[in-house]
Amino acid sequence: MTGTPTSGQPVAPAQPAQSGSPAPASGHDDQSRWNQAVREIMGGPVVISILAVLLALIVGAILIAVTDPDVQRAAGYFFARPGDTFAAIWNSVSNAYVSMFQGAIYNFRRPSFAAGIRPLTETLTFATPLIVSGLGVALAFRVGLFNIGGQGQLLIAAAASAWVGFSFNLPPVVHLVLAVVAGIVGGAIWAGIVGLLKARTGAHEVIVTIMLNYIAFYLISYMLRTQGLLQAPGSNNPKAPAVHDNAVFPPLFGAQYNLTWAFVVVIGATVFVWWLINRSSLGFRFRAVGENPNAARVAGIDVKNVYVYAMLIAGGLVGIAGASQALGVFPQGISSGVDAGIGFDAITVALLGRSRPWGVFIAGLLFGALKAGGYTIQAANDIPIDIVLILQSLIVLFVAAPPLVRAIFRLPTPGSTPRRPRPIVTKEVEAK
Repeated sequence: MTGTPTSGQPVAPAQPAQSGSPAPASGHDDQSRWNQAVREIMGGPVVISILAVLLALIVGAILIAVTDPDVQRAAGYFFARPGDTFAAIWNSVSNAYVSMFQGAIYNFRRPSFAAGIRPLTETLTFATPLIVSGLGVALAFRVGLFNIGGQGQLLIAAAASAWVGFSFNLPPVVHLVLAVVAGIVGGAIWAGIVGLLKARTGAHEVIVTIMLNYIAFYLISYMLRTQGLLQAPGSNNPKAPAVHDNAVFPPLFGAQYNLTWAFVVVIGATVFVWWLINRSSLGFRFRAVGENPNAARVAGIDVKNVYVYAMLIAGGLVGIAGASQALGVFPQGISSGVDAGIGFDAITVALLGRSRPWGVFIAGLLFGALKAGGYTIQAANDIPIDIVLILQSLIVLFVAAPPLVRAIFRLPTPGSTPRRPRPIVTKEVEAK
């Protein structure tokens, strides 16, 4: 009988599930995977970099408020009228950061869009040498080398590009290409010396690059004061002749903007470095040596040659920055200050970008915006430009100390598992 059993009939016990049948799906594993992914993202380098910038802006706001005369005046009668102090702080900080935005991104006070967007082009102009020189430093970092010789490499590259630019009179495209190649070769040779000494003699690259910075600076200074080398004919000033128009980077969006086609070259260099590190066999050797040179040597990789190749390419990248300075920013003639501190700023850009090509690209844009907006802050609000330099230093400080950022914002550490709460054990449970 196959119906529903009556009350007088015994009910057969349920059959146990077969051992081969699949267990019912549970959402616990999916939830744990999701929680782990969230922990990895929240404690990862991207979030840490963003929060480092935020912390630097907060500390910068405090410094702006403390140094503002109106805030100091209102703070004198804080207990009588505290609202005046808070209003003065808000006006000081908001005006400063609005001025920075207008000087780095878009100026709403301009009558037209073409005029209002000019600050963004200035940001890209400042970022152009920072990005490509930061790529040169970051590439060396990925191999385990500390390339802090960007200043010397940039000076040599700028001198080589300028010399080709004013010494010859070639067709437009050919002249510009040869001048840029001369800068790349000059930077590569100057950095290649470091790689060669590191590979053949074991000399520490930090000491060598610092010494080569001094050598490059005084060598270029001497050449700029010597007729027949780099000094302009008939001039007593330490300045090179102006390069020919055929060797100057043309403007990218018209003569009303300072941004040149050098920025397009920098984008191409970023794509090249990304491909080199992540898609090429040479990049695999770079990463292997950077992770563990001893293991790479055991695996059959020639570590010494990798050091030389890495420094050559890193110097060539910094050489693009030197060429952009000589042929785009100072086409009227370079001087000994053509590096403008870019060689050392490149180290901070590489650190902020975590030595990743696109990270360096974004970090270079950020520092370019700080440079472009810093002058506007100083002009519009009478705030010292040193505040912007402090902002840059604070960003690097917080980026270099991820545990500090995680502690402030209570972020998880990537790779760690959340702590389970300990069960509360009562006396009754212990008795059982």
